[in-house]
Amino acid sequence: MIRPATPGDAAAAIRLLFLAMEEIALKLTGLNDPQLALPIFEALFRQTGNQYSYENALLYEDESGVGGLIIAYDGGKLDQLRKPVLDYIEQQRGHRFQPEDETGPGEYYLDSIAVSPASQGKGIGRQLILAAMEKGKREGLGFAGLLVHAENLNAQQVYERLGFGVVKTVEFSGGFYYHLQKVL
Repeated sequence: MIRPATPGDAAAAIRLLFLAMEEIALKLTGLNDPQLALPIFEALFRQTGNQYSYENALLYEDESGVGGLIIAYDGGKLDQLRKPVLDYIEQQRGHRFQPEDETGPGEYYLDSIAVSPASQGKGIGRQLILAAMEKGKREGLGFAGLLVHAENLNAQQVYERLGFGVVKTVEFSGGFYYHLQKVL
């Protein structure tokens, strides 16, 4: 079942989030150990008004627990949602990393998608993406977008089967990514 996340989902959700963006989370925090970065992102998840907040997360849950996560939001609000993340990390760690903008106005941005290794191959990622796109459509946005690492051809093929197409190549946090979009 896909459901909106709650603050109480922070521990499970952030472990999934790190499957998708551990390297970026470490750059954001200036840490080398993911175990030290997890509590920072758990705190952000429990808060409102930031890009990693439970407010922007949908979870897949079954009898074995939370097995999938998608974080998505209006790309036009990126600056407003990112600022509290950067401010909180600077307050906690004295470190500030400013990533490039990965989205913009009019796009429902699928920031992070992750499925636990035990739950992969069951179509959970696809269900999460479809649910998020439906939410973006209800919010009146014209298209959905996401980044996929240029070397991750398997993920790119999954997104292309869902109707996404590459619109450009971008540099983000030291890597090259394809920006894919789909009309909602």
